[in-house]
Amino acid sequence: MLDLKSIIKMATVSLRINKMRSILTSLGIIIGVSAVIIMLAVGSGASKKIAKDMESMGSNLLMIRSASAKSGGVRMGSGTRPTLTLKDAAAIESKCRGILALAPYSSEGKQLTYGNQNWSTTVGGTTMPYFMIRNYEIESGRGFLPEDNKNSTKVAIIGQTVSTELFGDVDPIGKTIRIGNIPFKVVGLLKTKGSSGMGQDQDDMVFIPITTAQRKVFGTDFPGTVNMIAVKAQNDEVINIAQEDITELLKQRHNIGKTQDNDFEIRNLAEMQETIKSTTKTMSLLLGAIAGVSLIVGGIGIMNIMLVSVTERTKEIGIRMAIGAKASDIRIQFLIESFLLSMVGGLIGVGIGIGGALLMQKFGGMNIAITTSSILLSLGFSAAIGIGFGYYPAYKASLLNPIDALRYE
Repeated sequence: MLDLKSIIKMATVSLRINKMRSILTSLGIIIGVSAVIIMLAVGSGASKKIAKDMESMGSNLLMIRSASAKSGGVRMGSGTRPTLTLKDAAAIESKCRGILALAPYSSEGKQLTYGNQNWSTTVGGTTMPYFMIRNYEIESGRGFLPEDNKNSTKVAIIGQTVSTELFGDVDPIGKTIRIGNIPFKVVGLLKTKGSSGMGQDQDDMVFIPITTAQRKVFGTDFPGTVNMIAVKAQNDEVINIAQEDITELLKQRHNIGKTQDNDFEIRNLAEMQETIKSTTKTMSLLLGAIAGVSLIVGGIGIMNIMLVSVTERTKEIGIRMAIGAKASDIRIQFLIESFLLSMVGGLIGVGIGIGGALLMQKFGGMNIAITTSSILLSLGFSAAIGIGFGYYPAYKASLLNPIDALRYE
């Protein structure tokens, strides 16, 4: 009958006798597992950071922008040719399918002042639905009322960065700031949102009614035009339908023929988000695969050392067989030794990997995410490598002839 307890005890004693060799044998697994943990933590952290950035931008979004103007054959960039209007926005909202919310938007960089404080930021003219579309939340005060845009009221909603720079710790609600030379009453303060995926501070913003922006702040040679129309689809299943409807409607309104270029651009942020998520997932898998190579190298190291061990312990194997040990007993003992080397190395590697990932987060400013699945994956792979690469040496040891083994010097 197989005495597993005795075999495990013998395997443990054998590893203890050769401590230095056992440590060096496990070193490859230790390095491999720690590399896998760190790489997966970095990859998962990057994925979560991107997902958070995407969430802050809003979901199921279509951004309709004016087309690019040309000067001497050179394209000047999106939005340089004002072709979208408030009437376009109203038509899209009333006639296109699958739309949950819509908001026109125009922006310019402006200088703000309050008392002896000043700050340069982006001023955006829009309507109240924009805040829902882009996931902005009001922390204190109020949002825009329908009459604010109807009457071109001089009111402003500010982000946390603007509030800090102009007011410090003072409550900004009810205070009057100047945008350029025009006084605006602060009626709302937004909750902190953080940076966008492009690194832009989303709290460094001032929002005013779109009609106020057009008539009193920005000034334009094209009255009623807007830089962009932000659209939020009802869900991801209808976003393509909405995009098709908007394209057809704007072509009709702008009298664009089939052979003519559109004087507007529609960016589907949902497609961009899916592409970015897919890319980061692929990068995470690639990083894990690269780190996994070092685990395989560690497994080869275990196999080589175990083969040397079989040669060194030939006489010991012969004595055990002579007193009744079966070939299966010898095979299981060497497999257990290989498994223990791999698992101990794996556990040490997990500890080093977690510590290394935390140090990268603390001193390198990297976003890391250590998951239970990555730890279990690493340990499972370590166990598989210990058994897989330990089997051949164990099998070779079990085939030794007891008489030849006893004669071996």
